[in-house]
Amino acid sequence: MEFDSIECVSSSDGIEEDEIPQLHSHIIRSQFSSSKTMTHKNNNNNNSSTLCDGNNGGIAIHPATSVHELLECPVCTNSMYPPIHQCHNGHTICSTCKARVHNRCPTCRQELGDIRCLALEKVAESLELPCKYGSLGCPEIFPYYSKLKHEAACNFRPYNCPYAGSECAVVGDIPYLVTHLRDDHKVDMHSGCTFNHRYVKSNPREVENATWMLTVFNCFGQYFCLHFEAFQLGMAPVYMAFLRFMGDETDARNYTYSLEVGGNGRKLIWEGTPRSIRDSHRKVRDSHDGLVIQRNMALFFSGGDRKELKLRVTGRIWKEQQNPDEGACIPNLCS
Repeated sequence: MEFDSIECVSSSDGIEEDEIPQLHSHIIRSQFSSSKTMTHKNNNNNNSSTLCDGNNGGIAIHPATSVHELLECPVCTNSMYPPIHQCHNGHTICSTCKARVHNRCPTCRQELGDIRCLALEKVAESLELPCKYGSLGCPEIFPYYSKLKHEAACNFRPYNCPYAGSECAVVGDIPYLVTHLRDDHKVDMHSGCTFNHRYVKSNPREVENATWMLTVFNCFGQYFCLHFEAFQLGMAPVYMAFLRFMGDETDARNYTYSLEVGGNGRKLIWEGTPRSIRDSHRKVRDSHDGLVIQRNMALFFSGGDRKELKLRVTGRIWKEQQNPDEGACIPNLCS
């Protein structure tokens, strides 16, 4: 269910076509090639050495074969972490894929059993590898077993699409997502740090979860997502507006925003810090971190015979700046 009409008046004209950043798609690739070949040789070959011994052989390291390649799972091509399994012929596989191949070695088709490649696990402990988001700017290097934990929270990891109307699987950097929102989701783009939205719904008693509207604002050289939606809270529908910052939480704390809605001589005001789009839309909504308007109050603001929702939500965004003389924060308002 969508609102019958939306009007947006910002402090300046909409973003021109040439102001939208060009698409900078970053494809996150595996650190290691997925097409590498493992070389298997007999133990009496003087040009190779065995890491893991099975009953009939082992993994032989050819001089041209790196340890990184040996740690690559032949099925998913991701780096393997303990427990690393092997078949009787010494072919290795990660624990996740072991279940996917129904306990059958994908290389020789022999039964895998429960053999661990302890030698390869020990070798992995000695490795230090760069973060897989190095191409996006992360300079960090971590021990092999600490790398995954860092990458799950790396500040350089790509962002998820902030669009709330569907389970969009697109990820990328901020310029790419802004272009994606405009071109693929047809989201309204506006420039300026103040806004004036009018939301109209002909039958406010018919409210379904995830009735939403999204607008993107370009302000202080950053991008902000303004969400407005209706959803069921208990037995009654409520309306909620909140702002998300297109960037990390640390940078989001530099900004403050206010939202105001009212009518008939009454008004509600919300002021807070925008949440980062690292936090999912649902997480922010379910925490009620924004301007929440109960249905009866929304209809009171709408006036008339209370049969049509007419809400005008105004707001502004400002940046907190440190006063060098007094050490106090002073607001930097966008003109």
